[in-house]
Amino acid sequence: MSVNQSNDQTFQIGERKRIALVAHDNKKGELLEWVKRNRDELIKHELHATGTTGKLIESNLGIPVIKYKSGPLGGDQQLGAKIAEQCIDMLIFLADPLQAQPHDSDVRALTRLASVWNIPMACNVSTADFLFTSPYIHSSYTRIVPSFERYLTREIINTKQGQ
Repeated sequence: MSVNQSNDQTFQIGERKRIALVAHDNKKGELLEWVKRNRDELIKHELHATGTTGKLIESNLGIPVIKYKSGPLGGDQQLGAKIAEQCIDMLIFLADPLQAQPHDSDVRALTRLASVWNIPMACNVSTADFLFTSPYIHSSYTRIVPSFERYLTREIINTKQGQ
């Protein structure tokens, strides 16, 4: 990480990406098909996934995956923490837009953190295809994250008397 003149932070994404793969139950088949089509490229990178998705990828394709808990059991939050710690470079999350999820707040938190930390994120196969055909998939990339200094040093006004 470095800081430029406008106090933005820059983070280097290396040639070997750390890619998080997540799919809701009704989208796991679609993700598996995408992974099969992109297997030769994916094996060049470090793959992370929520529990069930990671097991399916490993068992169907023989690709090693760093697995976290199942999404509803905390896996989405674990991946979000890895994003905040700069340990994930890209998120491919095939969410089911037609089915309510019991852990919807975790899903929103994960995608929000991907936006906050400015990591490439695909929420459908078409966008994932665009990411994987970008010249940056084979090279380094510097992502810029706005400084959070103003937010971190903001004045908090206590509205209770005597505190």
